Amino acid sequence: MNAPYDGDRGQGAGGAGSSGGSPVPPGPDQFPPTPDPYLQSAYDYDPYRAQDLSVQDPVTEALYDRAAHPPPPPGTYQQAQPLYQQPPAAQYAPDPRVWAQTPPPEPDGPSRHLPYGDNPATTQFVGVDDLVSQASDVREQPDAFAHLFRDQEGPAGSSPVPAAPEPAPAPAPPKSGGRASGVLKSSALMAAGTLVSRLTGFVRTLVMTAALGAALLGDSFIIAYTLPTMIYILTVGGGLNSVFVPQLVRSMKDDEDGGEAYANRLLTLVMVALGVIVTIAVFAAPWLIHMMSPTIARDTAANSVAVTFARYCVPTIFFMGVHVVMGQILNARGRFGAMMWTPVLNNIVMIFTFGMFIWVYGTSAESQMGVQTIPPEGVRLLGIGTLLGLVVQALAMVPYLREAGFRFRPRFDWKGHGLGKTVKLAKWTVLFVLANQAGVLVVTQLATSAGKLSGKDGAGFLAYSNAQLIWGMPQAIITVSVMAALLPRISRAAHDDDPGAVRDDISQGLRNSAVAIVPVAFMFLALGLPMCTLLYASAGTEAARSMGFILMAFGLGLIPYSVQYVVLRGFYAYEDTRTPFYNTVIVAAVNAAASILCYMILPAQWAVVGMAASYGLAYAVGVGIAWRRLRNRLGGDLDGSHVVRTYARLCLAAIPAAALGGGVGFAVLMGLGEGAFGSLVALICGGAVLLGVFFLAAKRMRIEEINGMVGMVRGRLGR
Repeated sequence: MNAPYDGDRGQGAGGAGSSGGSPVPPGPDQFPPTPDPYLQSAYDYDPYRAQDLSVQDPVTEALYDRAAHPPPPPGTYQQAQPLYQQPPAAQYAPDPRVWAQTPPPEPDGPSRHLPYGDNPATTQFVGVDDLVSQASDVREQPDAFAHLFRDQEGPAGSSPVPAAPEPAPAPAPPKSGGRASGVLKSSALMAAGTLVSRLTGFVRTLVMTAALGAALLGDSFIIAYTLPTMIYILTVGGGLNSVFVPQLVRSMKDDEDGGEAYANRLLTLVMVALGVIVTIAVFAAPWLIHMMSPTIARDTAANSVAVTFARYCVPTIFFMGVHVVMGQILNARGRFGAMMWTPVLNNIVMIFTFGMFIWVYGTSAESQMGVQTIPPEGVRLLGIGTLLGLVVQALAMVPYLREAGFRFRPRFDWKGHGLGKTVKLAKWTVLFVLANQAGVLVVTQLATSAGKLSGKDGAGFLAYSNAQLIWGMPQAIITVSVMAALLPRISRAAHDDDPGAVRDDISQGLRNSAVAIVPVAFMFLALGLPMCTLLYASAGTEAARSMGFILMAFGLGLIPYSVQYVVLRGFYAYEDTRTPFYNTVIVAAVNAAASILCYMILPAQWAVVGMAASYGLAYAVGVGIAWRRLRNRLGGDLDGSHVVRTYARLCLAAIPAAALGGGVGFAVLMGLGEGAFGSLVALICGGAVLLGVFFLAAKRMRIEEINGMVGMVRGRLGR
């Protein structure tokens, strides 16, 4: 555009200038004309300078995904700067006598912000901030067209138009802990219920041992008491615990009614099957007792007491199975607490029953009661109380099911609704538990025989069961709770054919459980003796010491036992029950062979101690086989280096802790004696030293799982 020449400007002003004259300056009362916003240099202002550079290139614009990577707000793009600034000039000229001078140091850090550096305005290109750091921030979107109206604003000196007040920002929504916090919350709820259940179970065991002793009468009752559990696991228990959870989750996801009809069919089928099994088992009780322990079956008085106890206890199979099915239905619906809390009611009923027995007949040490002298009324009291405990436990699940929206309606249309596939899958699980229980049966027979041959209290099957109960408590509280919360998620990932998610969840379950399992295993090894002399002092010093040595032998086997449990959940998520069966056959064979060897070469009073050590050895062999097979199933990657490194560092931290803690406990026990007071002081002092040294060593090794657990606890406590 051509600008007016000076002559025209002078005439327009009223002056008489000519074409060659000079312009007339304005008077004092005159103001310079307002500049026309449209009469400016084309390169003075670039409205696209602060916008996305990709819009300048049509090819880049076509390939740019604005939905996934939104451009930065206007005016936030950093202008490109040289990568390195020139160093300032030297104050003095270089010395000509120096051949080569030292170059000036480079500036600290980069002298420009790269497009994908730490600048939050530019990292939005990769879509990270919106997903991680700014997920819950509520921000007002900038006006992307504001630059189109800047050329219509007033002159630079004019007062700006007051902006409208910004509305108050909306309160940020509460941040969700996400997937990990949900698992931790579910695991914490289940762990709390399992902890209370196990603690009341300890009290139940203490009362049982005080009432019946650790001799032949105690062995007779414990054989009859464990018989229903063994039958239940051999028939339907293994399938219910491992196979039906993935099936329930899949039916909830795929069926139109949310899986309610499938759950009703399953519960009806299990109730009918268990009713038939209970009827057969009641009539076959003498044969079952002989199968469990020929040593007890050959003793007439002991066999009579054991068969009577068994006929009272066998009907608990029905209520045990109903409780498990109801609990799995609740677990599939995200309700994890009921299945862990209701066993507390069973323990309370049994504690009350054995308490009444002690109130009437006195403790075993006072009455010296045996299989020949126990009255029929006492047997009847203990049998009815044992059965009543399982009835209360099963009926307590009904309110939780109604709260979850489930209504039980018997359905007998089992054919053509997927139960056949489930039963086929459960076939291998039944074989799995059959192999497992075969090993248990061998140990039961050998431990009962060794206890009678030794002639000492605490050297038989009751001592083995009591020590194993203490040893299995961390497994049930920690590992089972963590995996019960993870199993539905693993099943969904397997159903979606996502081996990476399955691998990550298995790795998370292994590492999270190892934080507590490893130090507890070493604690059993170091302080097993004062634990049992404190808990089972009512059974006598000799029996309590024998249980302590058995617990020490169990100790380190807790680590492979926990790992085996977690790894097998991966196979169940893929509905592969054949591989766990073959793996368990190997474990049971190793356990049985090692137990027989211990029974043959060790003295009778130490045979059960060797059997306890054989149990952990068998699971160590099983872990190596199961790990390799699951790794191949997941494409050759099971996060092995991360898991092994975590377990190795935890063991390195636990070894000096166990040595120091065990030494302190042994010294206190020798100084104060093996009574209840000396055992309590030894356990407290030794446990404090062991846990303190372990925590300090783990912190120095910077084990991330320990730090995560400490951070979670501090967050819960608000510190």
